[in-house]
Amino acid sequence: MGAASSATDTVAIDFEGEVVRAQRGESLAAALTGNGVRAFRTTRTGASRGVFCGMGVCQDCLVEVDGRANQRACMVMVDGPMQVRREAHARPVAGPFAGTPPDAAVETERPEILIIGAGPGGLAAARAAARAGAEVVVLDERSAAGGQFYKQVSVDGAAPPDRQHQEGRDLVDAVRTAGAQIRSEALVWGAFEPRRFMAIAAGRSVCFEPGTAIIATGAYERAWPVPGWTLPGVMTTGAAQTLWRTARRLPGRRVLIAGNGPLNLQLASELIEGGGEVVAVVEAARAPGLRSVGDIAAMARTAPQLLLDGLGYHRKRARGGCPMLYESVVAAIAPAEGSLSVSVAGAHNRTETVDAVCLGYGFLPSHELSRVLGCRSDYDAARGHLVTRRDADGATTVASVYALGDCTGMGGARVALAEGIIAGLAAAEQLGYTLSPELETERQRAKADAARHRRFQTALWRLFAPGRPLEPAATPETILCRCEEVTFADVEAALADGATSIGAVKRLTRAGMGRCQGRYCAPILEQYLARRTGQGCDEFSGFAPQVPVKPVAIADLAGGPDRV
Repeated sequence: MGAASSATDTVAIDFEGEVVRAQRGESLAAALTGNGVRAFRTTRTGASRGVFCGMGVCQDCLVEVDGRANQRACMVMVDGPMQVRREAHARPVAGPFAGTPPDAAVETERPEILIIGAGPGGLAAARAAARAGAEVVVLDERSAAGGQFYKQVSVDGAAPPDRQHQEGRDLVDAVRTAGAQIRSEALVWGAFEPRRFMAIAAGRSVCFEPGTAIIATGAYERAWPVPGWTLPGVMTTGAAQTLWRTARRLPGRRVLIAGNGPLNLQLASELIEGGGEVVAVVEAARAPGLRSVGDIAAMARTAPQLLLDGLGYHRKRARGGCPMLYESVVAAIAPAEGSLSVSVAGAHNRTETVDAVCLGYGFLPSHELSRVLGCRSDYDAARGHLVTRRDADGATTVASVYALGDCTGMGGARVALAEGIIAGLAAAEQLGYTLSPELETERQRAKADAARHRRFQTALWRLFAPGRPLEPAATPETILCRCEEVTFADVEAALADGATSIGAVKRLTRAGMGRCQGRYCAPILEQYLARRTGQGCDEFSGFAPQVPVKPVAIADLAGGPDRV
């Protein structure tokens, strides 16, 4: 399914006694999905789970690799033969010790500027700061820099990179040429005042104490909790795009894409070009009409190439025979003899049988590190998420900590690129570096670009504005918390038992206590409680941020900042 060309270097994976052919350089999740494997693990109730987020956030694609338990298949790269089996809930952990030895000294590094995240914004900040003369270290959890937007083809012999791939590759090369250091597969799990960051890098715990920190951790896709949204084969639009853009693997031969926004159109065009059948793009927004002329004109003035790209996606979708179902949403998903039966409701009511369902109903900022550090935020009721308080240079309310891009509030990759230049140069200036006239000109250009692309984004989201609030058709039995399998009925029972806050519901139900640490269920629960209780959402109405911000081994926690 969606395999790369014959020139690709292939290796054999033993998957529960059967040989699976994988492409060297792809993720284990891509290899298994490309060979028709949907179920990766089982939960405490025996339910099967598979790839969902595709970026290491949801923790649903856990497998055992060469005896190492609880490995995220989407983050494990295939570099040779391996033995893999599905992970099972509460399976006894065996095998060699795999964390930082408890008696090992924790290394401390003190770069002038530490940047967390190697997406467009983080890379742009690294290049700008390094060109100003600063010592820059970039930490990124993925195996290759680029983030979600600039994800690179990782398989030799696959289809050639497109313009977006090449733009990202050029930026990574420019960062390295400028002298910044990029460290991949470096998981930052903790942040402590004033600027101490704990990371797992090259298999060891490292404490970073930079002069200035720039947080550029991006965003992840919002949940759409309808019946069946946890079934194997149901994944985010970003996960499906990662499979294709990094490994040229299709999420399934027959696919339905649903949600709200232009990323779904891009995915549809890419999968169709790759030989997949996209049965429909289900879009919550109204179809463009006369009311859209002003917004389209604004987009043409501010970023004509982006508008042309969007029109190109539409043409490829139409040529592939894929209809647009406007003012409609996915209402339910159910298993159907090895496939998935998807119910669409709204202006279009129909049922489709597919191999994969891709859900893209918007994004949420990945702001855990900035919140743990104490950076203040404001609640954006229109978007339903927190927005980090920053000045014009990207400085947060915490001294010498900057934040940029989608982790501060959704603005898109082009805004992140511009903000990266602005924040990177400001951080270098704060450390005493003087900007050359060339860099000063670049900063002014970046400020103009940021303003221009924000205007583009405003027009774009008016174009994609749903006619009514997006609310999934959850039933009492629908799972709200993927990790702990907490249902909406469980939440109602907690409310009936006297719970009046999100913290009380968490204690009574365990919602938010799983491996994703509330990233998917907390926003759902917060807004659900707001509707049920009449209380508004604010900076403090959700779960409190906690260290570790992502799951790590107990041994790595033992090598925390108290032992430095």
